[in-house]
Amino acid sequence: MARSQTTDDLDTRSLPEPLSLRRMVGPGVVAVGIGMAAGEIILWPYLTAIGGLGLLWLAFTTLAVQFVINMEIERYTLATGQTVVAGFSRWWKGWGIIICLAGAFQYVWPGWATSGSTVFTYLVGGGDPVWITVASLVIVGVLLSVSKVVYTTVERVEIVKVGLTLFFLLVVVIFVISLSTWGEGARETVTGFGRIPEGITFTLLLSAIGAAGAGGVHNLVLSNWIRDKRYGMGAHVPRLVSPITGREEAAGTTDRYALALDDANLSRWNIWWKRANAEHLVTFVAVCFATITIMCLLAYETLFGRDDLKSDASFLRIEADILADQVGTWLKILFLAVAAVSLWAASMGLLDIIGRVASDFLRRNYLTNSARWTEPRLYLVVVWAEIVLGSLILLAGFTQPLGLLIVSTCAASVVTLLYSVLLVRLNTRDLPAPVRLRGWRLGGMLIAIGFYGFFAIAMLITQLQRL
Repeated sequence: MARSQTTDDLDTRSLPEPLSLRRMVGPGVVAVGIGMAAGEIILWPYLTAIGGLGLLWLAFTTLAVQFVINMEIERYTLATGQTVVAGFSRWWKGWGIIICLAGAFQYVWPGWATSGSTVFTYLVGGGDPVWITVASLVIVGVLLSVSKVVYTTVERVEIVKVGLTLFFLLVVVIFVISLSTWGEGARETVTGFGRIPEGITFTLLLSAIGAAGAGGVHNLVLSNWIRDKRYGMGAHVPRLVSPITGREEAAGTTDRYALALDDANLSRWNIWWKRANAEHLVTFVAVCFATITIMCLLAYETLFGRDDLKSDASFLRIEADILADQVGTWLKILFLAVAAVSLWAASMGLLDIIGRVASDFLRRNYLTNSARWTEPRLYLVVVWAEIVLGSLILLAGFTQPLGLLIVSTCAASVVTLLYSVLLVRLNTRDLPAPVRLRGWRLGGMLIAIGFYGFFAIAMLITQLQRL
């Protein structure tokens, strides 16, 4: 195992003056925009439709656990300017390889894009989801390729998506969800805490946990996003730009800096940390909480108790038809349109995620001095490789949206367990004492490890029993 770089070896820098909270808004929106798709639109509503509201407690618990994990990801980059994947790789490059391969496996299955295309066919009354998905992936690839600053493009797309989704949620709260359903949801959340409804497998549970909010490699890219948003020490590191339309900035041989520990810097650190927590709590946790709650209540109101629900995305078409009957055709159109846009926007973000993780790792560890293979060029190669592989998977006949999503999101939960362990080591040993992980946050991380570990082991035991 390689020796960790000590702070004595690093260039010591001062923290920039903290941005206003308004200017810091963005990374949480991107995270929720990408994450607010498979789980909130498909997996959690499907679980509610077949099992009732008895799992809302698990969704809320997952979001609380993710908040703790996500802020530890942000902590490291705020204090050093380096991504956490690069931090893991300083001990052993194998960690970076494992995470990159896990991310590639998690997102090569185009479940989000396929789901969006399937919902689109419900909206327009026909079409081939496979070829629509291939076309949508190519369009996403082109948009990412020509973006002058990639993060800015992704942020704008996800902000639009989040805005449309919140508008839809407001509409269904006003026109569809009854007071009795709200009361049932509150009662089940309290009285059903810790219980799993009959008929819900641990595979489905692990999948839903991996799709609640963010999950898997998705969370890790908060490092890259807050760096491009110029949070903390990330302001000293060049942003990811397009090699086609943007000016490529040479990142140099280091992207990790030591934080000057004088009173002025520690005072700025406290402000950065407080505002970063506030940004993520409001834009990520609160929006995910509202979305999962309302979409599950909507599924309960319209679908629970039916015996014609299949284990695929067709339940969304049934739900849309019921909305048309209860309220009007306009709500059916709005529901399907918002679902399709949300899932396609998520596929853009997921391609961005694996592109960032892989390009950052390869550049920092194997191609540091290469003039040809800059990080933006590596990013585009990875993105287009994922598009090609995803298209080949679809053309080979793997076209079931829900099945593709379950594979991806189960992988997300397992990789979250892995890097949660690594994060505890990283933020307790590789950061200076005044800013390192400790206290209730450390306790929260240990709970997170136990949480993901329990469901991963339960799923494994369940699958072994079937052999």
